[in-house]
Amino acid sequence: MSKLKKYVEENKNSKALEMEIIDRGVTDLTDAPSLFDLSHLTRLTLAHNKLTSIPASITNLYNLEILNCFNNHIKEIHPSISTMTKLKTLNLGMNRLSVLPRGFGAFPVIEVLDLTYNNLNENSLPSNFFNLDSLRALYLGDNDFETIPPEIGRLKNLIILVLRENDLVSLPKEIGDLIRLRELLIQGNRLTVLPPELGNLDLVGSRQVFRGENNPWVTPIADQYQVGVSHVFDYIRSETYKFLYGRHLAAGAPPPPKVADKSKKISRLG
Repeated sequence: MSKLKKYVEENKNSKALEMEIIDRGVTDLTDAPSLFDLSHLTRLTLAHNKLTSIPASITNLYNLEILNCFNNHIKEIHPSISTMTKLKTLNLGMNRLSVLPRGFGAFPVIEVLDLTYNNLNENSLPSNFFNLDSLRALYLGDNDFETIPPEIGRLKNLIILVLRENDLVSLPKEIGDLIRLRELLIQGNRLTVLPPELGNLDLVGSRQVFRGENNPWVTPIADQYQVGVSHVFDYIRSETYKFLYGRHLAAGAPPPPKVADKSKKISRLG
């Protein structure tokens, strides 16, 4: 009996609502078809295994609220996953995703989506990705994004947005529409300027988080950042900055070069 089958059988007997199969070398969920009979499960943790895909049969676990597949080898996700009507947290961090399946933005109640440490970029996202109206936290750090689509502004309930350690050369002005945002992490990119619309957001204070270090900021922003985040926001709200920002865009300056070696590509497990 495989380890996966063993854990499934144990859960059948206990009827526990949560099941954890962590660091057990699991490669294929379909090796234990009876797993998908455990429709009572509300939480399934499969972190630190060797899964390469998430099959369509995952939808049989229709009571699942949390699915954690952190640190696997996942390259493929069946499109039906977005039909899971109770799924609120999906962790696909530290995998090998280069594209998300068609219809991925159809999750009806998802609140937390973690896609950190993958190979995603702006072309990896399906057309409906930004229809995730219920989303409160989106983690896209340590990927390969150079731009973020303007449709990001649709995520009106977003509180946390993590874009650190990508290849971002710009942020869309629509990010200023995320009026509930309280945490924005954009450090370690290729950003030189910020859209003035970012000044619409409340990201300064003891309960807010803004991180922007390790970007090649233009000198005025870099100087203000050295003094403090509040000074950055005061500056980008000024008429002087809005004028200079417009001139910067009109000049069409080339973006800074990419960093040749991203440490994430080396340190990823497996």
